[in-house]
Amino acid sequence: MSKVPLLRTHSPGIYGAAGAQSELPANSRGNPASADTTLRSSPATIPEPKSPAVSTRSEPTTRHADSASTLRHRPSTIFSETKANVSAGYQAGGLEGLFMPSTGMPGEVGMETIKSQSSNDSLRSSAARRLLHEADDEHPIEDGDVLDSTEELTSVKSRSSEGPVDNSPYPQVRASVSATDDLSLSINTPRMWTLSIAFAILGSATNLFFSLRYPSVSITPVIALLLVHPLGLLWDRLLKRSTDPKETFVLGELATCDVDDDDRPASQQSADWSPHDGASFSSAFSRRTRLRLWLAQGRWNEKEHACVYISSNVSFGFAFATDVIVEQTKFYLQDVTITYQLLLIISTQVLGYAIAGLTRRYLVRPGGMIWPATLISTAMFSTLHKNENRPANGWRMSRWKFFVIVFTGAFIWYFVPGLLMPALSYFNPVTWFAPDNVPVANLFGVSSGLGMLPITFDWSQIAYTGSPLVVPFWAAMNVAGGLISVMWIAAPIMYFMNTLYSSYMPILSASVFDNKGRPYDVSRILTNDFLFDSEAYKNYSQVFLPITYVLSYAAQFASITALLVHTGLWHGKDIATQWRRSLAEARSEPSTSYKRLPNDGPSPGVSRRPTRASLEASTGDLEAMMNVEDVHNRLMRRYDDVPYTWYLIVGVAMLAIGIFTVEYYPVHLPWYGLLLAVAICCILFIPIGIVMAITAQQSSIYLVCQLVCGILFPGRPVANMVFVVYGYITSTQGLKFSADLKLGHYMKIPPRILFSVQIIATLVASCTQIGVLNWMLTHITGICTPYAVNGFSCPLAKVHFNGSILWGVLGPARFLGPSGMYRALLWAFPVGVVAPIVPWLLARRPRAARAWRKVNLPIILGSLSWIPPATGLNFSVWALVCFAFNYVVRNRHEAWWRKYNMTLSAALDAGVAFGVAVVFFALVYPGLVDGFSWWGTEVYKQGCDWRACPLKRVDEGEIFGPGQW
Repeated sequence: MSKVPLLRTHSPGIYGAAGAQSELPANSRGNPASADTTLRSSPATIPEPKSPAVSTRSEPTTRHADSASTLRHRPSTIFSETKANVSAGYQAGGLEGLFMPSTGMPGEVGMETIKSQSSNDSLRSSAARRLLHEADDEHPIEDGDVLDSTEELTSVKSRSSEGPVDNSPYPQVRASVSATDDLSLSINTPRMWTLSIAFAILGSATNLFFSLRYPSVSITPVIALLLVHPLGLLWDRLLKRSTDPKETFVLGELATCDVDDDDRPASQQSADWSPHDGASFSSAFSRRTRLRLWLAQGRWNEKEHACVYISSNVSFGFAFATDVIVEQTKFYLQDVTITYQLLLIISTQVLGYAIAGLTRRYLVRPGGMIWPATLISTAMFSTLHKNENRPANGWRMSRWKFFVIVFTGAFIWYFVPGLLMPALSYFNPVTWFAPDNVPVANLFGVSSGLGMLPITFDWSQIAYTGSPLVVPFWAAMNVAGGLISVMWIAAPIMYFMNTLYSSYMPILSASVFDNKGRPYDVSRILTNDFLFDSEAYKNYSQVFLPITYVLSYAAQFASITALLVHTGLWHGKDIATQWRRSLAEARSEPSTSYKRLPNDGPSPGVSRRPTRASLEASTGDLEAMMNVEDVHNRLMRRYDDVPYTWYLIVGVAMLAIGIFTVEYYPVHLPWYGLLLAVAICCILFIPIGIVMAITAQQSSIYLVCQLVCGILFPGRPVANMVFVVYGYITSTQGLKFSADLKLGHYMKIPPRILFSVQIIATLVASCTQIGVLNWMLTHITGICTPYAVNGFSCPLAKVHFNGSILWGVLGPARFLGPSGMYRALLWAFPVGVVAPIVPWLLARRPRAARAWRKVNLPIILGSLSWIPPATGLNFSVWALVCFAFNYVVRNRHEAWWRKYNMTLSAALDAGVAFGVAVVFFALVYPGLVDGFSWWGTEVYKQGCDWRACPLKRVDEGEIFGPGQW
């Protein structure tokens, strides 16, 4: 199974699970602390050149409209406009294009409610009570409403003017992304590269370290987005001087660096430097000063911030190839060299980038490919760089100060449940009072039980499946519904009825078992070459799964077809419409240099939230925007594009490395098998990308790859794992790269700089993770065993290892074939086809529409792929915390929630992660706490919950299950 942060669309997906997008409470163009920010409604145009000026660090922000070719020939001649003029000319647009719960997205894209000064054109926020905005008319759109329009997400048309022609036709994009570009901002600077590489190293190392631990905590790119901003400002404060030379940046690169004669002694006058002279800084400066000036290039700004965030986004997730290496070394006991590890991880992590680059014409450039998750980041960049701090429900504390306080508190508190009293982490007094009662342990246990008592004092337990503070409340309720109906109702009934011999195993476990109730010893059915030995299998045992494992597989099978049907029912017309429009844009994409489109004048005002009636007609401005090239695409054509040959070279090189890896090392996957895995990825990449770019729902090909390889290459477990990593991870990484390319598109990052940032960050992260992994495998006592120090039991790798046994060693024919014990799981596929139709039909009935439109079967089913290794405790307490903050606090203290909620989540994650690292490296690893024991460290281990007792025991010399297999 693929285990990733729950409901996070940018991370590797979960067996076709719908990604419920995180909610960020930041206003797209204003201060998140206020719900009454008024934006001007003047046209968002690219201003005409007015007068030449030199862009300096002390001058106002400039907006350039020259073509790229003109700018390259005249780098020192810059056309500028003051901040005031830009602000007056900015049109935010409406928030009418909000995402429906049926899309797996929140009702807000991290944006604050916008109001115009006219009462007739105002938008009133119901964000404190709802995930969607209601219109202030007689027919408000309720939570989960699906508009009766084929373009509900893409071309929402309001009764008032939607804005000027020279802007995006999509309201959610207009509300989050500026339709102007500032060519004078620095991008390619030592500051950007230093911070990018530093966060790539720290984030990738930290997440790889925690991925082998239970309970775990992950460092998300949002933490980098928040933390790097004060670091960038600190960099400027430490290195900048008021007497520094005036700098001119063009297209992100330093063009000139001139020193005014009046600012220097006479002996140093007329000493100027320009990069076009091919010389370094003037000899008038000392070597130390020249180094400082080189480091201090430019000013920290949104574009540099975006580059650092993108480098974090491509590097923070632990590489799936590391799980393959763990399984080979710790479970299959293979000897793998460092060279093999580096080749495997680099080729699988980078190959997807080539596919993303080659398909950017269809998935990135067209305006209809919105990629909703990227809008959250653009909103955060704008909010942070506005540097505003408005009161929120009486709280005047800045976000940064709030972050520091919560981070410190979380770090200090972690020493209590993480070291001094672990019983607070595995808090379950019911089993403490009845330690040997198996049914009680099965129902209420937090280690091997269903966790029906949702109480814990450890944030790493709460956020094991991802932070609950960033998930929409309606999505969390879908997850909770799946937990209750499948794991808390169906699983106990089937377990106590001994369905599929499940009573002879723990009710919940990450292991698979043999017919004596012991963990399955896969080495007994493999040859010395790690191939399947059928005779040994007949002499040993079938593979038996705990009942929660069986239900998890059933839910994952159903989620694959459910996602397809759900997407087709709710968004089929939208996808078809946007794809046709995007294809037309791609085909008509001009090859000429940038040329500003004419603007017909200002828009009359900020648009209202649309109603069904208002969706029937379109204004001329909106239709004009639909029929011209996307403004962001035209702005990006001022920069040198990345040639397709660059992506082809990357793709061919990574493919060659992959073929060498599978042919030279004992993987038992032929070269054409690897090509087949990549072919599956390539064939499905654009369709999956279209759905994800429009609806934010990601289809996973994980099980598809496992099944295909299991059918074509049965009895080869390592080949199955490698096939999956080249098929599934290439697709997942490619989609992540595509999303980041779109973010760079919105933020106007030069494509060639973005290419370098993504490639270098990925390579740095890959090498870092291999180094950290090998250190852990060598130095952590008992790693990947139930007795590992400090919980480093490799739970995710264990689950993936079990999958390789089922699909690689045994193969789908033995597991799901006519004589297979679990052949009934195949019925989950047609169930997934039928199930989404029910809420869709019920949602069309007026009386029940509001409730049924919030039911999302892909989320309900897909989220269960986390069980195992997650337990009911991880889900139940996660849902309760989401309810407390994203419903109660959001309803009663909206301004506070908008200003601090995301910061709170990032601070808790970072504080606990730092606490885990300090406890392990400073106290546990050196052996300083060896022998530390008292009631609070032992009580939760004294019972059937910790020992994973089965309901029925197998007598010595007996077996359970069928006599033949």
